Amino acid sequence: MNTNRWWQRTTTCIIPAFLILFLLLTACSIPGGIGSGGGTPPQTSHTPAASATQPDPAKNDTCPDLSGYPTAGVDCYTPYQFRVAYGVEALMQKGFTGKGQTIVDIVSFGSPTLQQDMDAFDQQFGLPPIKIQIMNPLGTKKFDPSNKDMTGWAIETTIDVQIIHAIAPDAGIVVLTSPVSETEGTIGLPQFRQLEQYALDHHLGSIVSQSWGASEVTLKDAAGQQEIHKWDTFFQKATTQQGITFLSSSGDNGATDYSNLPATKLSPTATTSFPADEPWVTSVGGTSMIRNGTI
Repeated sequence: MNTNRWWQRTTTCIIPAFLILFLLLTACSIPGGIGSGGGTPPQTSHTPAASATQPDPAKNDTCPDLSGYPTAGVDCYTPYQFRVAYGVEALMQKGFTGKGQTIVDIVSFGSPTLQQDMDAFDQQFGLPPIKIQIMNPLGTKKFDPSNKDMTGWAIETTIDVQIIHAIAPDAGIVVLTSPVSETEGTIGLPQFRQLEQYALDHHLGSIVSQSWGASEVTLKDAAGQQEIHKWDTFFQKATTQQGITFLSSSGDNGATDYSNLPATKLSPTATTSFPADEPWVTSVGGTSMIRNGTI
């Protein structure tokens, strides 16, 4: 995330949707709770818990009127459209709604209107109300609405949480915020790692959503390689010993990414984004939906 691509973030909201879809298809029946030490990963049960949510898609498959709002070219997708497009709706009707799971979302700054926005989102689309748990273990930074970096992260945070709730309406959501903006290179990465360790140590959830990334090109120096090594060790232990599922965004720029810390210049060669390139992290590239007779 960086100040030069905050509008671009709003046009790629389908990326975290696909990642959360995969997350729930593979983990929606895993018993909750994680440990901070060794042990075997939790075993998967294939019997879904009874769902408290049975949304009526016919009544809630309509986008609100966005005329007069600065949408920045963003199309509206309803929760039902997402679920049908990615094959989740059939599972939803069988009771796979995320019940019993908690998803941890890692972001910078967060959004001061997140709960209010979620209440409006749920009312618009007929989703069950949810109380978002927001935690700031590293402290907070006062939100400045004139700061494009902060407003960009606020949009990112809202998109993340809306998609998670749309795909898994009965799952709990914990948002962990960092007072440092993750941009490129190592900036913000140590703080994010602290947040994820905090999530594990305090048993906040067994699924971690990372809707952020840093270009590999900006991590080639010694400091960058050391940071990657620390993350790799963390991911490996959390995945193999504690059964944690990590998801990551794949980036906003296709087969390339930024080559400088200010994120003003794209690399002329193919590159990818960290931690999407981690073997312990699941990441799927972005796509676009075009609605026809079905979706």
